[in-house]
Amino acid sequence: MKVYLTLLVIAALVTYAATPAMRHFAFRVGAVTAVRERDVHRKPTARLGGIAIFLGLAAGIAIAANIPFLSPVFESSPAAWGVLAGAAMVCALGMADDIWDLDWMAKLAGQILAALVMAWSGVQLVTVPIAGLTIGSSYLSLAATVIVVVVAMNAVNFVDGLDGLAAGLIAIGGAAFLTYTYVLAREASPGDYSSLASVILAVLVGACLGFLPHNMHPARIFMGDSGSMVLGLTIAGAAIIVTGQIDPSVVSQRVSVPAFIPIVLPLMVVAIPLLDMTLAVVRRTLKGKSPFMPDAHHLHHVLLRAGHSHRWAVFVLYLWTALLSFGTVSLVFLPLAWSLFLMGGGLIFVLFFTFSPAVRRRFSGYYRAAGRSAKPLQRLTPEGHARDDAGVEDEPVDVTTPTPRSSE
Repeated sequence: MKVYLTLLVIAALVTYAATPAMRHFAFRVGAVTAVRERDVHRKPTARLGGIAIFLGLAAGIAIAANIPFLSPVFESSPAAWGVLAGAAMVCALGMADDIWDLDWMAKLAGQILAALVMAWSGVQLVTVPIAGLTIGSSYLSLAATVIVVVVAMNAVNFVDGLDGLAAGLIAIGGAAFLTYTYVLAREASPGDYSSLASVILAVLVGACLGFLPHNMHPARIFMGDSGSMVLGLTIAGAAIIVTGQIDPSVVSQRVSVPAFIPIVLPLMVVAIPLLDMTLAVVRRTLKGKSPFMPDAHHLHHVLLRAGHSHRWAVFVLYLWTALLSFGTVSLVFLPLAWSLFLMGGGLIFVLFFTFSPAVRRRFSGYYRAAGRSAKPLQRLTPEGHARDDAGVEDEPVDVTTPTPRSSE
C-alpha cells in the first residue's frame, strides 16, 4: 500500500503545482468562463484545470512504470499506456472545446475514438464477474467498452456544475474503489500485490486531491471538459480492468462471495453523476428538448433551491457518494448484517444533512410561533426570487444556482 500512497502523493503534488500555470495559460488563450446572470462565480474564471489533472495522472503512471514492484503489470499488457493515451485524447478534445466551444457531435466522435484507442490497448469489457458470464463476440465486447467509457465521461461532465463537486466525488469514490482493488490483489495473488487498477486509481485520486484546493468554492479555476472527460474515462478504464481480474476459482471466498461488487462498485462510485445525467436526459426529452440543452434542474440546483449553501450542497453530494461507495466496499470486510447496519445508520445520517434546510425551517417556524426573533430561511424559486417560509415571494435577487460548466 505504501507504493500506491506514494503514487497518490506524487500525482497530487504535480497537479497542485501545475494548476496555477494552467490558470495563467487559460487566460492567455481565452479559455475563460464569463460571468452570466445565473452563474455562481463572481468574476471570469479560467477553465483548463483538466490539463493539470492529466499531467498529474501522466506523472504518476510514468513513475509507476519504473518501480520494480509494479513492473509486472506494465510488462504484461500495454493497458496502462492505453488508458493514458485515451486520457490524453479527451484532454486535448476538452481543451479545444473549452477554447472554441465544439459541436456536441464532434465531441462525441472524439470520445468514441478515445474509447476505441483504449480498447485497442487491451482495456476491453470481456467478462462480467457474475455467474462467469463472458461476452462471446469481440464486436460486442468492443461496443460494450465504448458505451461504458462514453457514458462515464458524459456522466462526470454533466455533474460538473459546482466548485469542487466533480473532483471531490471522483476522489471519494476512487478511494473506495482503490481499497477494494488492493484487497482483491492481495487475495488473488498472495506475495504479489501489484495491480494496474490500483495504480490507475491511486494516481486518479491523487490528481483530484491536488486539484481540489484550487477548485473549492470560490474556485480560482474550473476543470472544464478537459478535466471531466479525463476523470470519466480513467474511472471507467479502472473498472473495466478490474472485471478482467476476477477469477472466482482463485479469489478467496471472502472476496468472491459478493461477486457483484466489481460491477456494482464502479456504478456506486459514479452513482450521483449517472443519476444526474439520466434524470437530465429524461427530463429534457419529455419536454421535447435536446438532451444536451443546459438547464437549471440538476441535483445540485435542487439542493441550492432547497436552501443549501454552495459548499453545503457539495458536501451533501460528497456524503451520498461516500455512503454508496464505501458502503459497497464494506461488504468485503464485514459480515452482511454488520455492513447493512452501518449502511442503514449512514443513510439516516446523510438524509438528515440532505433535508437539513427543511429542519431549519421547522425550527424557524417554532421560534416565530414563540414570539422570538428569527430570520426566515430564504429559498430560491426557479425564477430567481427569494421566498420566505410562508411561501411569499420577495423582490428578485441574484440567482445562486449555477449554469453547469459542462458542454452539455
